[in-house]
Amino acid sequence: MSSESTDSRRVGAEGVIGPITGEAGLLVRLQTAIADRPGVIPAARGLSHFGEHSLGWLTVAGTGAVLAHRRGDMSARRRWIEAGVGAFGAHAASVVIKRVIRRPRPSHPDIRIGVSTPSKLSFPSSHATSTTAAAILIGRAAGLPPAALPVALVPPMLVSRLVLGVHYPTDVLAGATIGAASAAAVVAGDRLFATSRNEMSPRT
Repeated sequence: MSSESTDSRRVGAEGVIGPITGEAGLLVRLQTAIADRPGVIPAARGLSHFGEHSLGWLTVAGTGAVLAHRRGDMSARRRWIEAGVGAFGAHAASVVIKRVIRRPRPSHPDIRIGVSTPSKLSFPSSHATSTTAAAILIGRAAGLPPAALPVALVPPMLVSRLVLGVHYPTDVLAGATIGAASAAAVVAGDRLFATSRNEMSPRT
């Protein structure tokens, strides 16, 4: 890194840029620590493309629903469909919140931007939101232990958004929280409908 880039103050097109502190400083330190390691940036970009608009998770959920339908497991099919709905619903919620909060993405010259983004809005991270909801709901549909997929999938996705310099830490933490809340709402709704179906079923 050049002496210019490590200077505590930078001069940009709009004038003097202040010292890099707070969340921007955390991003720079994270990128300095791991971004140049072999495979880190390609892996982060792969996760970014997979999670774009939650399309990767919709593909996984749709495939699970089709396979469950083919083997005649309607309960599993419903849960796979709920996983897709939950992931996309969480993504949509994050987009709405972004347009309300309107926090700009990281832009300090010392932060390396590793991937293009569909918008300039940062809070919350849609990737973190949809991935957390999908990990919880897909794990449930697949019959895995509740924490298995969230532990395996959510931290890498959150870190990837930071390594690529497109979100602040609070963006991804908020996204994960909203995603978990979205998944909980889907599960609660499924249980509510299940109770209603049982009450409406003819008694023998």
